[in-house]
Amino acid sequence: MTEPWILPDWPAPRGVHAVVTTRHGPGISAGPYARFNLGLRSGDAAEAVASNRDALHHSLDLPAAPRWLRQVHGATVAQLGPLASDDEPQADAAVAHLNGTVLAILTADCLPVLFCSEDGARVGAAHAGWRGLAAGVLEATIAAMGTPPARLVAWLGPCIGAASYEVGEEVRAAFVDSNGGAATCFAATRPGHWHCDLAGLARQRLATAGVAGIHGGGFDTLADARFYSYRRDGASSGRFASLIWRD
Repeated sequence: MTEPWILPDWPAPRGVHAVVTTRHGPGISAGPYARFNLGLRSGDAAEAVASNRDALHHSLDLPAAPRWLRQVHGATVAQLGPLASDDEPQADAAVAHLNGTVLAILTADCLPVLFCSEDGARVGAAHAGWRGLAAGVLEATIAAMGTPPARLVAWLGPCIGAASYEVGEEVRAAFVDSNGGAATCFAATRPGHWHCDLAGLARQRLATAGVAGIHGGGFDTLADARFYSYRRDGASSGRFASLIWRD
C-alpha cells in the first residue's frame, strides 16, 4: 500500500513537526479528485473536502485544526495562532510562534516551502508558484519569521520538476530582468519557451536572503502520480497539503 504521508528529511529541531500529504490518504473524494483532496476551491464536493480535512486532523493526531489560507499567488504573510475561525485569511504564507499552531499550504505544482528557526521557536510555510516567488513571498516570509535568516532552516516540498515545466517569456523575464543569475534556472526548448526550475529559483532566492540551511527538492508533481498536478489534470486537479507545527 502506498504511504499516505511524506516526512521531510531535514534537520528540524526537537518539537518541530512537518508532513506532506498525498492523494492516497484516508479520504473520500471520488472521480478525478480521488481520494484525499484537501482543496476547498478545487471543484470537489465541499462535504468530501470537509471530511478529508477532518480525517487529516485525526489521522495525524494534530494538536489543532490546520490554519488554511485563501491563496492568491501573492506575497502576503499571515501571523497565525492555533485558534481558527471559519474564515481563511487571504495570504500565501503564514508564520507562527505559539505551540499547537498547524500551518498548512495547498499546492498542485506550485512549490511549498517550510521554515523553522534553529531553536524551534518559530515556524513558517509559504506557497511559491512562479508569481508569488517573483513577488517576493519567500523574502516576506523570512522577514515575518523575526529570526536572522542565517538561523533559519528551509525545506522545499514537492513541486513541478524542471523537465515538466515549460514556460513562456513572461515567466523568464519576471526573474531574469531583475537578476541575471536566474537565467541558470531556465533551459531553452523552442522559440520563446523554456523549461523552468522552480525549486532552483527558490534555492537562489533563499540563499540570497541569507538562509544557509536549505533542504528538500527533487520531486516532480506532474510525473509523480502520488501528487495532484494542475498541469497534468487541469481544472479537475485536487490539492495536497504541506503542514508544519511545533509542540
